[in-house]
Amino acid sequence: MSETRSELQRRYDSLRESNLTLDLTRGKPSPQQLDLSNALLALPGVDDYRDASGTDLRNYGGTDGLLELRAIFGELLAVPAAQLLALGNASLAIMHDTVVNALLHGVPGGSGAWRDVPDLAFLCPVPGYDRHFTICESLGIRMIPVPFVDGRLDLETIARLVAEDPAIRGMWCVPMYSNPTGVTYTVAEVEALVAMPTAAPDFRLFWDNAYAVHHLTDDEPAVIDVLGAAAAAGHPDRPIVFASTSKITLPGAGVAFLGGSPDNVAWYRRHSAAQTIGPDKLNQLRHVRLLESADGVRRQMRAHRAIVEPRFAAVLAILERRLAGAATWSRPTGGYFISLDVAPRTASAAISLAREIGVAVTPAGSTYPHGNDPLDSNIRIAPTFPSLAELEAAIDALCTCVLLASAPAD
Repeated sequence: MSETRSELQRRYDSLRESNLTLDLTRGKPSPQQLDLSNALLALPGVDDYRDASGTDLRNYGGTDGLLELRAIFGELLAVPAAQLLALGNASLAIMHDTVVNALLHGVPGGSGAWRDVPDLAFLCPVPGYDRHFTICESLGIRMIPVPFVDGRLDLETIARLVAEDPAIRGMWCVPMYSNPTGVTYTVAEVEALVAMPTAAPDFRLFWDNAYAVHHLTDDEPAVIDVLGAAAAAGHPDRPIVFASTSKITLPGAGVAFLGGSPDNVAWYRRHSAAQTIGPDKLNQLRHVRLLESADGVRRQMRAHRAIVEPRFAAVLAILERRLAGAATWSRPTGGYFISLDVAPRTASAAISLAREIGVAVTPAGSTYPHGNDPLDSNIRIAPTFPSLAELEAAIDALCTCVLLASAPAD
């Protein structure tokens, strides 16, 4: 039997008196996950500073990054090592630099700098990753939201828009376990994206494979070879692939990657030469020593899964118990988030109620450009960081807030 508004209010008032301090805002690894990579703190060792070829990694140079690490992640990302750069610690910084370089200089196959394109625009599948949208917003790029339809990309709308509008030069993509929906693109969707005709000859897919190895089940699908598919479709330069070890090893002390066609990689290399003489190759060597191989990464991620999967299961169980019939939510098989859709025009109120009792949730609208969720219904849940007990308390409290925000008067 559903609770009345008075019953929900009493439950809420009791939570207020509990002085909660709980955080569901960001997809951060838990301390237990970070412990899996503590060996990095002692690697590579006092006398271990040469790569497989004998190069002294303490010095300048090596702007492409350590070949051994590029080979490991090239296998995982379906990118040839020769077409994969191992760079600094943050893929977000590389994505930002890539957009800025396109604005200032244009990209291979284009007719000039993107800053000269009237009403320049990116397509943004929604709900999506807020930091992608922040890049566009900070650089004055128009964003066109394209909602998922029944959990799939709206390929019909995407194809129509890119065919009609030459101002559309980019599209944000999280192809594996999308943030926050958990959607994974199918082979057919990937092939459609790389093959569709576009009014702009230099249209780019910003292919953020942040969760490529973050599985939550025994099913561990391989990454789709987007570069091979694009080359076969006659558009080899369309995708630019991004990834990092941020949620594999230690965020802030990891390695980020950029992959693409030979022309795209040469383009990025050329423009980044004005910015750096080389990445932190010793940190890259640490990662080679810790992870050893692509199979070593897979073993590391199974250890992550053993920690994370029970948290996701706990959230889903509480949502089913408290919100069945009142809301809908994703049931991801990988990634870092659960996407909760509540009654229209109540997400902001529910999040505000949660904040007032000490439960921090990602702000309403964050999964949409400019923070504008037209239905005010989407809430992103990040289950990984809190302890299991804290997580269960936070989700149960959030459910109370969701129900109270939409409850009719008694």
